[in-house]
Amino acid sequence: MKSELPKVLHTLAGKPMLQHVLDSAGQLQGAEQHVVIGHGADSVRDVIGKAGDYPVQWAVQAEQKGTGHAVAQAMPNVDDDAVVLVLYGDVPLIAPQTLAGLLAKTAVSDDNESANNAGALVLLTIELDNPTGYGRIVRNAAGEVQAIVEQKDASEAERQIREVNTGILAVSAKHLKRWLPQLSSNNAQGEYYLTDIVALAVAEGVEVVAEHPSSEFEVQGVNDRLQLATLERVYQATQADDLMRLGVALADPARLDVRGSLVVGSDVFIDVGCVFEGHVILGNGVHIGPYCVVRDSEISAGSRIEAYSHIDNASLAEGCNIGPYARLRPGADLDTGARVGNFCEVKKARIGAGSKVNHLSYIGDADVGEGVNVGAGTITCNYDGVNKSLTRIGDNAFIGSNSALVAPVEVGAGATIAAGSVITSKVDDNQLAVARGKQRNIDGWQRPTKKS
Repeated sequence: MKSELPKVLHTLAGKPMLQHVLDSAGQLQGAEQHVVIGHGADSVRDVIGKAGDYPVQWAVQAEQKGTGHAVAQAMPNVDDDAVVLVLYGDVPLIAPQTLAGLLAKTAVSDDNESANNAGALVLLTIELDNPTGYGRIVRNAAGEVQAIVEQKDASEAERQIREVNTGILAVSAKHLKRWLPQLSSNNAQGEYYLTDIVALAVAEGVEVVAEHPSSEFEVQGVNDRLQLATLERVYQATQADDLMRLGVALADPARLDVRGSLVVGSDVFIDVGCVFEGHVILGNGVHIGPYCVVRDSEISAGSRIEAYSHIDNASLAEGCNIGPYARLRPGADLDTGARVGNFCEVKKARIGAGSKVNHLSYIGDADVGEGVNVGAGTITCNYDGVNKSLTRIGDNAFIGSNSALVAPVEVGAGATIAAGSVITSKVDDNQLAVARGKQRNIDGWQRPTKKS
C-alpha cells in the first residue's frame, strides 16, 4: 500500500476493510470473532475499538510464519466444539450468505463418517482465467479435492489448474487443533501453510468440500491501492443497483458513493457526484442535486437540495429547500418549508416553518421563528472567544441585509432590523431597530493622488 497505515485499516466505502469483514461475520448467529494481528497491532485495536461495539478477542502473531501459524495463535481461545471460519482482513466484500453456506456444509454427510465425527472441511474456491499467484486445488480422477498447492511449490501441470484457493474455509475446531501442530515449514516460503491441512484431512478420510462464491469480487484481496479502488467501485455499483431496485432515480449510477446506510422513500432523485455518509434518511420525493454531501441526516418528503450543498447531522422537515452551495452543520433543524440559500451556513439552530435564510448568511446557536426573512450577509455573532450564546428571533421578523446580531440577544415577533445594523440589545415585538452610524455627505472632497 506504500503507507504507514496497516493495510486492513485502509478504507472502503468510508470504513476500514477489517470492519467490513467483522460486519459480515457478525451477522452469523452466535459468532465469536478472533482477530490475529501483527504489524500495526496497536493501531488496529484502537481503530476497531472506536469504530463500534465489536466483541473481538485479539491474538498477536509476533513472528510472521504463515497462515497456519497465524490461525494457531487464536486457537487457544476457541472452544473445542466450535466451527472455525477463517477469513482475511484484506478481503472486504465477502458476503454473510456465502459464510452461512460454508458453515452449513461442515455437517458430516450421511455417507461419510469423518474422523472424530467432527464434520467436513469446507473450502471456498473459485475458477479464474488467470490463476497466477493463487494456490491450486488439486483433485483426483473422481473429482475429489486432494490438496492445495501454492504457486511457488506447484509443478508446471499444477499451474495449469484454474480452480484456486481463496484462503477462506470452515472446519471444526477439533480438526484444527489436531492438524495445526502437524504442519511443516518445509516449502519454498519457509512458512506454515494453513492449506496443508487439506492433505491431512484427506489422509484421515475427512470429507473435503469445495464451495463457490456468487461473485469473484467477494473473495478478491487487496494488496495495493489499485485493487482497493477497483473494489470500491464494485461496492458502490452494488449500492447503486440496490437503490434503483428500490425505485430511486440515479442520474448516473457510476457517480454515487454510499459510505454507510441510505434509507429511501419513493420517487427519490439523486444527481451525479453525491456522497452519503453515516446513516442518512431520504423521504418520499426528495431531490438531491449534483455534488452534494449528506452525512448522518434526515431529509423529509418533498425537500429539495440544490447543487454543491453539504448537510451534516441536520434534520429537515417536509418541503425544505437548500442551496445551492449551502452548508448545514450539526444541530441544524429546519421546520416545514424552510429555505437556506446559496452560500449560507446554519449551525445548531432551528429555522422555523416558512422562514428564509437565502443569501450569504451565517446563523449559529439560534432559534428562528416562523415566517422570518433573514437578509443577505446577516450574521449571528454567537461566540465571544470563550462562550457560545443564543440568538432568538420571533415569528415574522424581518432582518435587513448585512446585519449583525450580537448574542445573547432577542428580536421580537414582527420586528424589523434595518440593513447594516449591529444589534446588541433586545428588540421588542413590532419595533424597528436601526443601529448604524449616521450618513454624512461631504462636498468638495478630493480623492488622494499617488505620490510621484
